[in-house]
Amino acid sequence: MSTTAPEPRLEFLESGPKLYIDGAFIETGASLETRNPATGAVLAEVPVAGQAEVDAAVAAASCAFEVWRSTSPVQRASLLWKLGDLVDEHLEELAVIEVLDNGKPIGEARAVDMALTAEIFRYYAGWTTKISGTVYPNSVGNVLTMGRREPIGVVAAITPWNFPLLEVAYKLGPALAAGCTVVVKPSELAPLSSLRLAQLIADAGFPPGVVNIIVGGPEVGAALVRHPDVRKIAFTGQTATGKTILRSSADDLKAVSLELGGKSPNIVFADADFDKALAGAFGGIFFNQGQACVAGSRLFAEAPVLDQLVEKLSTKASSIRLGHGLAPGTEMGPLISSSHRARVLSFIDSARGEGAEVVSGGAVAEVDGLDGGFFLEPTLITSVSNSMRVAQEEIFGPVLSVIPWTDPEELEHLANDVPYGLAAGIWTSDVPKALRLAERLEAGTVWINTYGMFDVAVPFGGRKESGFGKELGAEALEPYLQSKSIWLDLDAAPARAGQSVGR
Repeated sequence: MSTTAPEPRLEFLESGPKLYIDGAFIETGASLETRNPATGAVLAEVPVAGQAEVDAAVAAASCAFEVWRSTSPVQRASLLWKLGDLVDEHLEELAVIEVLDNGKPIGEARAVDMALTAEIFRYYAGWTTKISGTVYPNSVGNVLTMGRREPIGVVAAITPWNFPLLEVAYKLGPALAAGCTVVVKPSELAPLSSLRLAQLIADAGFPPGVVNIIVGGPEVGAALVRHPDVRKIAFTGQTATGKTILRSSADDLKAVSLELGGKSPNIVFADADFDKALAGAFGGIFFNQGQACVAGSRLFAEAPVLDQLVEKLSTKASSIRLGHGLAPGTEMGPLISSSHRARVLSFIDSARGEGAEVVSGGAVAEVDGLDGGFFLEPTLITSVSNSMRVAQEEIFGPVLSVIPWTDPEELEHLANDVPYGLAAGIWTSDVPKALRLAERLEAGTVWINTYGMFDVAVPFGGRKESGFGKELGAEALEPYLQSKSIWLDLDAAPARAGQSVGR
């Protein structure tokens, strides 16, 4: 079976991607190349925003804010629902764009990225009519106190390259439902699906300026963070970048939500269903080429099952079919870039230097017909201690560190002994034991006898250096809303002259 695939001709790419500002598709005087990570070839040239485009996008969002916040909840719902339907109608095209720009297998792009993107827009369409205020009790007497929940204003959404379109939807859905307007800056490494979404946003009939999409490197993100008319930053990406954003936002006290890195423990007890735990450990790290913040990159295996688990995982990892994401049978695609692959390899080298053993993979992968691609062998590392670099820092690649354990109390300490607190997995047939451990793990999400499950109605977010603020579910609306208290003195409104107060 071939590892290569013919790349389809797409009108969107042939016509040239453009930025989307104030309802118009624009080019600029500068551009960047986005490359197909499976081949290394240039896929498209994308206009790059400068300060003028940042200012124009924020100005458009500011002007549109008064229009959008005043748009009826039913109409906002209708537009969001229509956008979800348009994503479904163009699902195959969007999935292909994602594969070409990001490298992931087409099956994952269809079933995860595009399916969830459409559902997010429809889910938050249902919330526009359910954002309500309240009437507060008070001790003053004959005074009515009310509370309103209002949109926070212009949002800058800065998103990563590992789930390019899905991460944009994570932010657009609740922001638009809340009545905010948005300037999106997708990663410059994989911006194409976001720019194609801009065309669907226009087709859906959103008012100009409600959503603006610009492309650029860190300097464009920094300009958005500094902009005085941006009131909220929603960022997903590296922890170091999140800290920089938080410091920059302090100057004018912008609201910030951060979905950052992870170093998630995936814990296997000896009493677990072995086959399910094996599948969960495997999928938890090798899905999306390991380029996932929730990757179960630290596998804690109880001593009685350690050797068997390592043997089976090594066999499975060695048999993973690498190839072009559009090629039938491809199970894992390339990493996003050559520089990122080099970074991942540096972690593997550091593990060897610290005394760990690479039992599978650990090198650049040679894939027939794809010599220019950024492929890496799925890697399994044993004899790892929790203090090693590979166990403490986020690698963001298909690298699994296996850490043995025997003492449950020590296990709890080891699982929590990292800077991150995004997710965790537990595999055991003893449900009460699992629930007790889940309560003590420092993680925003804990999966028991499963791993990596998501639903649009279930909130997701981290703790510690994995960030703060939730995405998905009703909680995701809160960062885009602000409360206002209103007091009304019921004795302070005299009857108008000549008005009858009774019959």
